[in-house]
Amino acid sequence: MIDAKKSSLFEFGFNLYLTPLIRSSFSRILGQGVKIIPEKPVLFIANHSSWWDGLVFFYLNRTVWRHDIHMMMHEEGLRKHSYFRYLGAFSINRKKPKEILTSLQYAEALLKQGKSVVLFPQGDEFHLETRPLDFQTGVAYLMEHCPEVPVVPLSFYYSFGHQQKPELWIQQHPQVATKTLEHLNRKEKTLYLQELCTEQLDSLKSTVISENSEAFQSLGKRGK
Repeated sequence: MIDAKKSSLFEFGFNLYLTPLIRSSFSRILGQGVKIIPEKPVLFIANHSSWWDGLVFFYLNRTVWRHDIHMMMHEEGLRKHSYFRYLGAFSINRKKPKEILTSLQYAEALLKQGKSVVLFPQGDEFHLETRPLDFQTGVAYLMEHCPEVPVVPLSFYYSFGHQQKPELWIQQHPQVATKTLEHLNRKEKTLYLQELCTEQLDSLKSTVISENSEAFQSLGKRGK
């Protein structure tokens, strides 16, 4: 497993590159419910359909949450883009069951140290319209081993509207308290989160199609 080698200096420098990149690549970045989370740590989860997803998490953390954030990332991708280690990325290799457990134990240790963790429960990138989202059981494992840590679901939806560049719509949803699901086994927890996140993503899709952005605020402007 490739562990993280987080560097605040590198993170600061990378943000000087990432912020203008994010803001110039989308015609609009719209967020609903995207706000500071006083509780630390938390376990962030989201649907995974784009190369942008991880970068969007780093951007939101830098501009909104400001947690000590770490992210689980495919080993192949992390070897190719090793600089993500200095932003807090660590690897998982789903082809090797023993390494999956090692990565989950590493994430567990981070949470117990007060560091927030980002997981994409689908385990890989899939087309935005793929259903079901088909979650892996890693989130449920962490819920069982870190019951005091809330889960914060997010939905990402990329869409081409009336401009040359695409739009990015983001919803941050209410926290899921681990203790409310403690009566469920691991597979049942996974299915619950899968159905919840699918419902949330489909609701966001309907909002995007209707072009109803009244409840959203811009996340792409300075000072926002």
